[in-house]
Amino acid sequence: MRSTINHLIQLQELVLIRDEQHSIKGPKADTKQLDEAIERMTESLDPAAKTVFKRLSNKDHIVMAPMNEPNCSVCGMKLAISQIQGVKQCKTLVACPSCARILYDPSGAKWIAERPKRSSGEVKSGIARFSAPSLMIADLDAQTPQEAIAALAGKLMENKFIDDADKLVASAMERENTLGTDVGHGLAFPHVRGIEGGGLSVAFGISRKGIRWNGVQPVHFIFFSTIPTAVSVFYLKVLAGLSESFTKETNRKAALEAKSDDALWKTLVKATRYTIK
Repeated sequence: MRSTINHLIQLQELVLIRDEQHSIKGPKADTKQLDEAIERMTESLDPAAKTVFKRLSNKDHIVMAPMNEPNCSVCGMKLAISQIQGVKQCKTLVACPSCARILYDPSGAKWIAERPKRSSGEVKSGIARFSAPSLMIADLDAQTPQEAIAALAGKLMENKFIDDADKLVASAMERENTLGTDVGHGLAFPHVRGIEGGGLSVAFGISRKGIRWNGVQPVHFIFFSTIPTAVSVFYLKVLAGLSESFTKETNRKAALEAKSDDALWKTLVKATRYTIK
């Protein structure tokens, strides 16, 4: 059953990658290869798992729900002890009794920061809801995508958002190996889904020399995100907003001219003030 769970997680990731392509590129997105891969993976499921996957994915592309013990991480339903044990034993597919998604026991980096309280301090808006000056790197010293992701993951760990930067990097590189996250204009959007217990977080780094990612042109602007499964669809809006902002040459030029992390943060806030609400 573990192999079936892993198969379903990989299949869901392909579907969400396709959604990302549509979010960034719109009708121009070429997803033929993704469509074919999704079809092949769906058809290779055993009949029972295929039936469940198709039924759930017709309603929502989030089919798999990591268990954030003792809750379903997507709908927040508190699970019974028997259900938690069933997920951990992984002998059969266990559905959330509330949202009906397939539950699984996640591995990898975990969110460790406290979630902001609704009643505390000023209400954040725009990109400040998902990032902070402490998550900026104005002069990213990296030669490869993995080094860039490691530096940004280190920022998240240093600022106590996540517990294990190495696991975060490993998960991000698995995603990159499926389909690179560079999208042109010198932009790349590496990310890791399934960081449960907190909120969507975005770290931003600038490589002045440029990094050879997967495309022909070097990447200078790297947005690294950790995404709770429940906000995967919302992440597409943030992704589209960042892409829209930094396809504009004036915003890219301003980011390259930022001499400090604080200056880069101010540039990011200004660039996204109309695209990220």
